[in-house]
Amino acid sequence: MADSTTPPPASPHHADRPVYVIGGGPGGLATAYALRARGVRAVVLERSDRVGASWRRHYDRLHLHTTRRLSALPGLPMPRRFGRWASRDDVVRYLEKYAEVHELEIVTGVEVSRVERSPDGTGWLLHATGGRELTGAAVVVATGYNHTPHFPDWPGRDTYTGELLHAGDYRDPHPYAGRDVLVVGVGNTGAEIAVDLVEGGASRVRLSVRTVPHIVRRSTAGWAAQYTGVLVRRLPVGLVDRLARLMCRLAVPDLSAQGLPRPATGLYSRVKEGAIPVQDVGLIDAVRKGRVEVVAAVDAFEDGKVVLADGARVEPDMVIAATGYVRALEGLVGHLDVLDEHGRPVAHGARAPKNAPGLYFTGFTTPISGTLRELAIDAERIAKAVTRAGVKAGAGQLSRLPG
Repeated sequence: MADSTTPPPASPHHADRPVYVIGGGPGGLATAYALRARGVRAVVLERSDRVGASWRRHYDRLHLHTTRRLSALPGLPMPRRFGRWASRDDVVRYLEKYAEVHELEIVTGVEVSRVERSPDGTGWLLHATGGRELTGAAVVVATGYNHTPHFPDWPGRDTYTGELLHAGDYRDPHPYAGRDVLVVGVGNTGAEIAVDLVEGGASRVRLSVRTVPHIVRRSTAGWAAQYTGVLVRRLPVGLVDRLARLMCRLAVPDLSAQGLPRPATGLYSRVKEGAIPVQDVGLIDAVRKGRVEVVAAVDAFEDGKVVLADGARVEPDMVIAATGYVRALEGLVGHLDVLDEHGRPVAHGARAPKNAPGLYFTGFTTPISGTLRELAIDAERIAKAVTRAGVKAGAGQLSRLPG
């Protein structure tokens, strides 16, 4: 892996300009490999000092909810020793090995703040750390779905005197042993942290739920939920909703009495809106046995207490907000009219926005068939689109800019 803290200077000739890939996570690395395999010079710009930065920040017990075989990136299988569900640390090791094996050109410590059309209109100009300006033939934005932690604008949050932590800063349950913890949000992260806290000895764990999630078994009789996701991905939404409702009734007990009734809206309908089902890694049993108590959504913070939507007031020792992330693309590309009203790219994968040819996005969707699998597919498609657009191999090796 070629590595440096300084990006290469761009050639004035369009054919010699590299394709810049912003982000050194799975999507960025896979796309860089796919481009390189087609003879296109790809330079990955990573703001941290190592690849896979977001994966390194995940909590300790995290394992993939997708199978090892269907989570590998192009050109390198995941080792069998990782087991069926790869751990966080194994994913990080895999990403490091991936960059090394494919000798990817990666520049660390460089953050891109803005992307705009190059003055000659034939490429893209990137404004980066230290006042650098880099010109590329094309740009792939792979900064990730989990870019910036998000806290809801709860009334009273700024003056709350209790302990409040975002799930992105949670690592393991040991600091919370013997403590009363409220976890806010019942996505996969919130559900798994709640279970982790129970198993780690927290005295009380409550899970605040605003929208009841769909819960699915990660695997049933050896059949991974991901396999079903792959098979049904292109079926009509209504049909998949009906199939999922039947499968749920067969595999998941009714938790209505514990505060988690079956959702009224269909599973795939929710996926299309960006809500991925919760993969069960112990939540069902923990809720059924009362070890995780389901409570209403958080409405506000007041007088050192948490006010819930049903009027109840609770006073936990710690609040962990598993309230998601924002993509934070507005400063980078918001001026290009390539984002929708929710800040999501209007096009992704091999489809560049109509008004921004040569600008691609990967990793900003939540596919039912598995994020890593779709990142791998996107990478190949983006590389094909770039070569179709006439971008050739860039010349030279990684070099240094002055200063």
